[in-house]
Amino acid sequence: MGQTVVRLMREAGDFDVIGGIDREASTNAHNLPRIDTIDGAADLIRRAAVVIDFSASEATTQFIRDRAGDLRGKAIVIGTTGLAPDIEAALDTLARETAVLLSANFSIGVNLMLGLVEEAARVLDAEHFDVEIVEAHHRHKADAPSGTALALGRAIAKARGIQLDHARKDGRSGKGGARPTGEIGFHALRGGEIAGDHEVAFIGAREQLAISHHAADRAIFADGAIRAARWIAGKPAGRYTMKDVLGI
Repeated sequence: MGQTVVRLMREAGDFDVIGGIDREASTNAHNLPRIDTIDGAADLIRRAAVVIDFSASEATTQFIRDRAGDLRGKAIVIGTTGLAPDIEAALDTLARETAVLLSANFSIGVNLMLGLVEEAARVLDAEHFDVEIVEAHHRHKADAPSGTALALGRAIAKARGIQLDHARKDGRSGKGGARPTGEIGFHALRGGEIAGDHEVAFIGAREQLAISHHAADRAIFADGAIRAARWIAGKPAGRYTMKDVLGI
């Protein structure tokens, strides 16, 4: 994903990509003038206007903990999912001095889907419509359910005036009994090189509504991250989302 972001930024022509952060420091790797480790990235961060983080949760955790001081006053765009509550809290603290945009999914279509699902959940109430969320990703993805699936669940829970943790059910096995009213089911598929598929099914006694999104190419996430980076540059400190970027 990082290499795709770099390639598309250069194609866009209005960015100066000054370097990257990886496990090992190097020069002229991945078509970048400079790559530093997290430990050695202070100078690189200070030179940047916007930092984009598309990494694993462990790397993002270390990055936020170790480089928070260098990130103050910058703008940061994060596409990593599966972050622990303490890192979310650290981002809230950082956002007092820094423009922070965290998104589970940078696809424009997925962010529109979040709004559609929230509206559907308002109309199709829990008493009459059960909700199941099914997501599929490539075999290398480490977390499940996906961050996008959880974001869809939170949108449904918000519309229905409940906390997702109180309604969430991950998969089903054995004799679990009848499905409780208001439950929000999650199912994760992993295999091959699926870029990302998500479907939300509202299932009533006499009708069903499905809202789905299929990602044909992971470059759509890089496109959205670049749009977010362009938008957030120069913004005041605070927490932002892709809804802010898209004006929805």
